[in-house]
Amino acid sequence: MTGDLLAIEVSHLTKRFDAVAAVRDLSFTVEPGVVTGFLGPNGAGKTTTMRMLTGLVSPTSGTATIGGRRYGQLKRPSSTVGAVFDANAFHPGHTARDHLRVYAAMGGYPDSRVVELLDLLGLSEAAERRTRGFSTGMRQRLNLATALLGDPRVLLLDEPSNGLDPEGMSWLRGFLRQLADEGRTVLVSSHVLSEVEQLVDDVVVIQRGELVAAGPWSRLAGPPSVLVSSPDAELFSATVAANPAVGTGPPRVEPVGPDRLRIYGMDAPSVADLAAAHRLRIHELITEKPSLERLFLHWTVGKAAAPEQAGAR
Repeated sequence: MTGDLLAIEVSHLTKRFDAVAAVRDLSFTVEPGVVTGFLGPNGAGKTTTMRMLTGLVSPTSGTATIGGRRYGQLKRPSSTVGAVFDANAFHPGHTARDHLRVYAAMGGYPDSRVVELLDLLGLSEAAERRTRGFSTGMRQRLNLATALLGDPRVLLLDEPSNGLDPEGMSWLRGFLRQLADEGRTVLVSSHVLSEVEQLVDDVVVIQRGELVAAGPWSRLAGPPSVLVSSPDAELFSATVAANPAVGTGPPRVEPVGPDRLRIYGMDAPSVADLAAAHRLRIHELITEKPSLERLFLHWTVGKAAAPEQAGAR
């Protein structure tokens, strides 16, 4: 792959379908060289935003550009942007090779590129099989092969992990990491946060078409918390509150069940030392790394879906 590094820039993007606001004043940037997760629940507006990036949907206001240009301004779009929005966009009677040849001809790419991608995506042995018999994982690989026909510098993938088994997820992580390491800009949408937690470097999280959080996952996640199981939980909580200087920052205690506490702002050795100093019993002590699912609930707590969002995608 050759060419400049291209960023995706979304600026004050809004899309209304009659009375339904699918996207509301949305702004974010996707940088090249990393895998960015575009995350949110069903109906958050992810697919609508990605379709606006590729000119399939016209924005009501705002801009969505790739390398500073709208999709319609690109001289040869498929050589700049590879997009996958429909996991089942195959003619059931076509073989994998037939499918790729059709799209290669449409983009003006040689058959040699088809052969190259069948090999790259591990589909060479299935090249003459009809797509009606493909598993979900094979369909996802064929989708990626289709998106890569023009050797694009930007990839927009809508729910590429849907239906993948653990082996398929592991393969997808490695493959998208390779693409990002080559300097490509990779935007992956998903509503299943647990599946993509190990896949992405950066995240853009939206709900009801609005930005909730954006940035490197490592920075947004913050330090880990400590889960404590103790029959002295009530006294433990009061002791932590009375010792604000202990640990890595101002501590905060959250009850999570009978005799169980989650402590923020202290690491496990500090919690153990505090318990020993005050003769508090500990039955279990676990360092917890923040999960995307838990953080998403934290970011969106209290933001119930508005009635006008019923038709958003």
